[in-house]
Amino acid sequence: MDDRQLAAIPQRLRASWLRSEGYGVPEDEVRPVFTGTVDTTSLFYECGHEVLRGLHATLSNEPISLMITDSEGLVLTRLCTDPAIVRSLDRVYLAPGFYFAETNAGTNGLGLALADRTASLVRADEHYCTGLRGYTCAAVPVLDPVSGALAGSVNLTTWSDQSSDLLLALAQAAAGTTAALMLARASGRKVRPSPRGEVFRVYADRVAPPRLSAAWTSAVATAVEAMRNDRVVAVVGESGAGKTALATLARRTVRPRERLLNARPPAPDDVGSWLRLWTPELGKTDTCVVVSDVDALPAWAASSLAPLLTGFALTATEALPEALAPLVDVVVEAPALRFRPDDVLPLAHYFAHRDRGREVTFTSAAVRALLSYEWPENTRQLRQVVRVAAARSDVIDAQHLPAEVFTSVGHRLSRLQTLERDEIVRCLTAPGATIAQASAELGIGRATIYRKMAQYGIKADQLRGSAVARNVAG
Repeated sequence: MDDRQLAAIPQRLRASWLRSEGYGVPEDEVRPVFTGTVDTTSLFYECGHEVLRGLHATLSNEPISLMITDSEGLVLTRLCTDPAIVRSLDRVYLAPGFYFAETNAGTNGLGLALADRTASLVRADEHYCTGLRGYTCAAVPVLDPVSGALAGSVNLTTWSDQSSDLLLALAQAAAGTTAALMLARASGRKVRPSPRGEVFRVYADRVAPPRLSAAWTSAVATAVEAMRNDRVVAVVGESGAGKTALATLARRTVRPRERLLNARPPAPDDVGSWLRLWTPELGKTDTCVVVSDVDALPAWAASSLAPLLTGFALTATEALPEALAPLVDVVVEAPALRFRPDDVLPLAHYFAHRDRGREVTFTSAAVRALLSYEWPENTRQLRQVVRVAAARSDVIDAQHLPAEVFTSVGHRLSRLQTLERDEIVRCLTAPGATIAQASAELGIGRATIYRKMAQYGIKADQLRGSAVARNVAG
């Protein structure tokens, strides 16, 4: 493409064209990768397909193709009754089983929506490949309402000479309805809060951090060594594992008096103003920025960060963005909390002291519960559990901990099941509780309580020392 072509298209599209060129996508031929099977068992597919069927029924006489794709751009389903557009889409392989991410098909609606994680409309000549310039495509990413992970996209495609005024609005409505339906069927799980794009200064903690296990200290030491040598460091790991904490601790060790900022990405539509807020700080002396969750950034934003990658530390839950990965010198993994059980109690005391402002004691029953739990949401979950418990007492007992800590269930619970589980745990963890007392308070038989304990994975050994545990053991 020449400079005039690039100058004629908006910034996001221009960035996508440059990425497409870098991927080696041919301009004159659409050659997407094909896979023989698609996953039709996910909650996203179930909800998205249901929503599109309803929308399709209202657009049955319109030359519009409705599609959903997974997070990698694989087309999962396509609904269209217009024979001409179906035949045309088949010729360019825009059909189930084909990947239409930017890496495979260049700039297109669904590929751009997935790359930038925001609603995208690509018209006619804005497509990178000439074979796609007969279409206008509107696509909107769908995020899992619980985890916040990219689930896939909703894509509406029509002829390029058709009016596109309502196309993007329809795609946005379908994507929003899909996410709402996913939430409704997610069995009462909490909605992940929308990212706020926080940028704040990190100050030294007033409470001394605890001495932790070798797995953690080894990861910190690796980051410290890299930062001493002015290397760009990326900390990766599971959500909530303490990636930002690890990066800031390492940086504080190397340069304790340095001004340290943490930048957390906002929703994709607000990324531009978020970047303008803090990138000027990079030019200031003795300032370092820890950019959290860079894998959640739109592709264009990651590309704009690449030339600035000095005085940086990065964190990511998934893979590093393609624009940034080659520029990172050292990748450090923050180990998940379940792999370092020796850290649970020291961290619990640390979080409680920091939130309560003084030392907090844990009873043996509370300690057993904390050490027996697998902490699927890692350190972030432990901190929340301890914060709530410490707000209730200076001596944290089993009764002050949430029901989730005492259970182990391999599937999601409905709202009704969650309420039932919580009530059973509340009764069983009350001081001096017995099965008979719990049975009377709940209005159910003892045999039913035993069955419910098994159903919800309520662990009797965590109640050891109480009358309940003796009943169960007997």
